[in-house]
Amino acid sequence: MLKCRNVWKKLAPLARASSTVCRQNVRRVGLPNGRIPRVPVAHMSTGPTGGGGENHLYVLLVGAACLGGGIYAYQTIKGDQQRYQDRINEISSRSQKAATEEPTTPIQSEPPAVKASETEAVPEPETQAAPSPEEPSPPVPDVELAAAPSETAELPPADEPVVEAPPEEAAEPPAAPVVEEEPSPPSEPSPAELTEPPPAPVVESEPTAAAAAESPTAEPPEPQPEVVAVSGVDSTPASLKVPSHTPYLLIGGGTASFAAARSIRARDPGAKVLIVTDEPDLPYMRPPLSKELWFSDDPSVTETLRFKQWNGKERSIYFQPASFYINPEELDSAENGGVAVLTGKKVVQMDVRGNKVKLDDETEISYDKCLIATGGVPRNLQVIERAGEEVTQKTTLFRKIEDFKSLDKVTRNIKSVTIIGGGFLGSELACALGRRSHESDLEVIQMYPEKGNMGKVLPEYLSNWTTEKVKREGVKVITEALVKSVTCKDDKLEIQLKDGRLVKTDHIVAAVGLEPNVDLAKSAGLEVDSDFGGYRVNAELQARSNIWVAGDAACFYDIRLGRRRVEHHDHAVVSGRLAGENMTGANKPYWHQSMFWSDLGPDVGYEAIGIVDSSLPTVGVFAKATAKDTPKAATEQSGTGIRSESETEDTATSPVASSTPAPAMEQHKDDYGKGVIFYLRDKVVVGIILWNVFNRMPIARKIIKDGEEHADLNEVAKLFNIHED
Repeated sequence: MLKCRNVWKKLAPLARASSTVCRQNVRRVGLPNGRIPRVPVAHMSTGPTGGGGENHLYVLLVGAACLGGGIYAYQTIKGDQQRYQDRINEISSRSQKAATEEPTTPIQSEPPAVKASETEAVPEPETQAAPSPEEPSPPVPDVELAAAPSETAELPPADEPVVEAPPEEAAEPPAAPVVEEEPSPPSEPSPAELTEPPPAPVVESEPTAAAAAESPTAEPPEPQPEVVAVSGVDSTPASLKVPSHTPYLLIGGGTASFAAARSIRARDPGAKVLIVTDEPDLPYMRPPLSKELWFSDDPSVTETLRFKQWNGKERSIYFQPASFYINPEELDSAENGGVAVLTGKKVVQMDVRGNKVKLDDETEISYDKCLIATGGVPRNLQVIERAGEEVTQKTTLFRKIEDFKSLDKVTRNIKSVTIIGGGFLGSELACALGRRSHESDLEVIQMYPEKGNMGKVLPEYLSNWTTEKVKREGVKVITEALVKSVTCKDDKLEIQLKDGRLVKTDHIVAAVGLEPNVDLAKSAGLEVDSDFGGYRVNAELQARSNIWVAGDAACFYDIRLGRRRVEHHDHAVVSGRLAGENMTGANKPYWHQSMFWSDLGPDVGYEAIGIVDSSLPTVGVFAKATAKDTPKAATEQSGTGIRSESETEDTATSPVASSTPAPAMEQHKDDYGKGVIFYLRDKVVVGIILWNVFNRMPIARKIIKDGEEHADLNEVAKLFNIHED
């Protein structure tokens, strides 16, 4: 068509001039002499006047020129169409041949294909150059795209083969193939981008997720290493870096964080959650560290961290296996989101206004919403901290998996161990190690300032009974013991008490409580409660508009019992779960009363709820226990050793009281088989302990939630059916 255009440009002036002359001459010859109109000189063409023979010559010349131009244009158009059809057929055959060859063939043959397309484009401008020297071949398609819409309308039938061979789109002169290629890129990257080296780096450098999705499909072909090499500059550093931003950031890798992550994913299935923990382990449950793991018969329990529940079923200490989580560097590109755990990293600074944190390696991570679940650190006695390195090296602060492994190894190679502390942890470890003392010559000593085990929680009579139980386990108990000093002499530790008693031992386990970890309070500007410790949060566990706190580090407002801070497994589960829901927009208050439990071996255990403080007035109702009233039997019935995991937020709406008549309340009976202990404040029940009574916690929750005065707690005890055999 360009040839026709060039010819027309040359013939147009001649045609216009000749047509003007012809019109004037025809008028002169055909009209009478008297009727010839006067035409202005400016409108007449130059030439001799008169002479009709010359006019006929002009007419013949114009006719011949038009006829020759038409013939030339027809042959040119026909030849162009034939060459175009040949090009299309060649492209189609080339794409079919590439489909039958190996994947490596198209890539290796691409440079020749490009050269071929270039050489095929050259003859066209050469043939066009005969009429007149025009621009080079690349601008020609652009001119045709803009100036020849009628031609593109004639080519739709030939466009279909072009779709089959998208790699050759750059070599096609017609406009129609280019128009069809514009909407197709969204569906092309998977098949076409893998065979074209130039587009592949562009696709991988723009969306990381697309590159990650394409790489598995490109593994079999040999060209894949070349693609990786091209993008390796970007991907290699990315694999060594943690995500710079995460929608949900959970600080701490304990029970509360895991419960929150599970809750977030339940409400937002595509959520991307990043857990940052300074421990080297994935989230795990802590209660078995002081309970079931010590009763395992497996000599490799410190490596497997698998234990048998009281009912004999085996399970792992970890909440989920490693396959449950995704790698932190893959979190950004995870199409369906997931939970990633960044282990061995500690958050040392928090910028609340900038919504970002800084790790101990100077890495910064920004977030949309953040949960602080840093838990706590074990307290130590000041006399031990001041005693020097020799004493501290022989002291264990029991909290983590490493502490369990270390203490297990130590107690197998020494002759004496002393546990300082009479609370939950100290009493559980004393019973566990006491059981081990029956199999070895290990001496187990427990000392505490109270009059009996768990003296701050249990009523005095029940505390004394518990102390006797611990003694029967093979533990030497020293009550009302206040440590004055600790020294190391002859590789032995000497514990000097304030009353003059001296205790010699090989190792000390300090179980004197937990200090909430509030290291981020200063940099984050968060309020720490002066009475209970921990971050002060509202009933929704919120410290700021986009910051929540759960677990041991949260000092929350209990809508029934007031400001509290709880250090138990079930509270970590429930508060973490609620915080996760609120992070996704639930806005629920923390009205659930979490429970806690303690087992002194497989035969004696209790579950508690609310405020259980031995300084409060208590009323206990007891009954004779049976073989079903033990922690072992409870786990056999519930199917889990972590009883609080089966707890829900449901409360008993219509408990059925036992029809068996209750005996008179006896608080000083020597045999406390099973029973219920009520803790009162202003004549209202604020705490309940179920002693060897299991699976009755919803009833206890309802009693505390109602907050009513009860004239006869013996009748209330009937709701727990403790008098049934």
